[in-house]
Amino acid sequence: MAIGNGTASRESQQFIADIIKHDLPELKYVVVNEAGASVYSASDAARAEFPELQVEQRSAISIARRLQDPMAELIKIDPQAVGVGQYQHDLPEKEMNQQVDAVLETAVNQVGVNLNTASPQLLTHIAGLNTTIAQNIVNYRDENGQFASRAAVKKVPKLGAKAFEQAAGFLRIPNGKNPLDNTDIHPESYKLAQTVLKEAEIDKSHLLTCHCVS
Repeated sequence: MAIGNGTASRESQQFIADIIKHDLPELKYVVVNEAGASVYSASDAARAEFPELQVEQRSAISIARRLQDPMAELIKIDPQAVGVGQYQHDLPEKEMNQQVDAVLETAVNQVGVNLNTASPQLLTHIAGLNTTIAQNIVNYRDENGQFASRAAVKKVPKLGAKAFEQAAGFLRIPNGKNPLDNTDIHPESYKLAQTVLKEAEIDKSHLLTCHCVS
């Protein structure tokens, strides 16, 4: 269970602690930084995701998601609302946003993203993908179901060969047909990777794959 660190956090913790003590000893809770959750809850992105919910409910979802996958959730929020340093408001806003965006893009590309769960905001930070292509990926996924392979993303409108070449190595397909699709090995190197695995007598289904951002 995630509990925000904002208003009435201590009271909420005490309430949950009493429930754990008397009724649900197996339950555990974590206090989560909720900076910017209220900003997200009133944003266009939140309304698009949860049009039928109230802002308080969207905020609660954002706090819970931060416990599950912090990067995937925080990337949806303006850095000014998150709080990236005591003196952040003394810095030129444009330059600060550029630096934060650069760090975010580096982090996302190092970790990779789950192609079947990533939001448009997260996909936008993948090399080769702009806002339009990122939204097209999500729309295609919603209409046609999950991607079974990296190659399947080529069917997405406006995602050309160059964009695929740049993005493919950062897109992950957990539990896909080809285990290599859930690694940072680029598709153009699959043949070489399979040769190395064969020489080492390693079944590619036994590959240890990295944990990507959803």
